[in-house]
Amino acid sequence: METQRQKKISQIIQKDLAEIIQESLRAAGQKNLIISVTKVKVTPDLLEAKAYLSIFPEDKTMPILKEIKELSNQIKHQLAMRTKNQLRRVPDLRFFHDDTVSYLNDVEEAFKGKNDPIKNPDLLGKRKKS
Repeated sequence: METQRQKKISQIIQKDLAEIIQESLRAAGQKNLIISVTKVKVTPDLLEAKAYLSIFPEDKTMPILKEIKELSNQIKHQLAMRTKNQLRRVPDLRFFHDDTVSYLNDVEEAFKGKNDPIKNPDLLGKRKKS
């Protein structure tokens, strides 16, 4: 259960992190790229924050995520400068890919009948015996 304090800090980090990442990638010369910070979860001790990123187009996801992880110290510093009046200590940042959009696209394709798992059971992963 997330406390009210965790929720507030998550919102502050999410808003500022989105702006920082967009500015960093623009400065690095990345174009035709949309990155949104879909969710930020802060641990109860406020020492770590997990940021979930949605990256479009999806074929650039892994290289961009790797680049963001390499820039994480600079991003944390910029976040600290923006939130110095709101947060005493900025949590360590960990970045993850949010694959919700691709999952929703797969579900939509299944509803349209293009990738129907009932007609084509090979689309489903094999179940493991327990």
